[in-house]
Amino acid sequence: MFLFSKPTAMVTPDEALPGRDEAMPVPGAHEVLGTPIAPPFPDGLEQAVVALGCFWGAERVFWQAPGVYTTAVGYAGGFTKNPTYEEVCSGRTGHAEAVLVVFDPQQTSYEEILRLFWESHDPTQGMRQGNDTGTQYRSAIYWADDAQRAVAEASRDGFQAELGRAGYGEITTELAGAGPFYYAEPYHQQYLSKNPNGYCGLAGTGVACPIGLKTA
Repeated sequence: MFLFSKPTAMVTPDEALPGRDEAMPVPGAHEVLGTPIAPPFPDGLEQAVVALGCFWGAERVFWQAPGVYTTAVGYAGGFTKNPTYEEVCSGRTGHAEAVLVVFDPQQTSYEEILRLFWESHDPTQGMRQGNDTGTQYRSAIYWADDAQRAVAEASRDGFQAELGRAGYGEITTELAGAGPFYYAEPYHQQYLSKNPNGYCGLAGTGVACPIGLKTA
């Protein structure tokens, strides 16, 4: 989340750091919402995992959204087990800085979560967001099942058309099946609530996403 030179090529599984068996400690409750940020979650809730650059600002986008039960920041899409922040920033884990969003489908929808995702960053920048450069800042959607995959692909295609009309290039967002979500260090959780003047490099394109406007 700072302006250092970081690797922009993905590490291979053989090159990745090994990690560790010990999981990161997880705070008992969300700093803002007061809900648990780790499972088990109440029945009937759904989950989304997305990456859109520095996870400090990205998490705030979602905890402010209607119908969201809880959020957490962590690491996803890579190879290293239970990585640390420093390891992720080295570019040697393959992970992206990600946000877990747990939401009530009776109050919102996966489409709406993806609308916020697309409109909150520039998904055409490859391994960076703004001045934040490195593989951990890539744009990604990690879908949980075939239904989420279909929605994610349709939303990408719809937003690509809108971006093209606005003069932007091709979307570089990674779409992949969700693997493990490793919680980040406690001090990263809801960071901008604890540090209101903290760094946030998140910036959208100003282009409206045509999906997700109708909630469940």
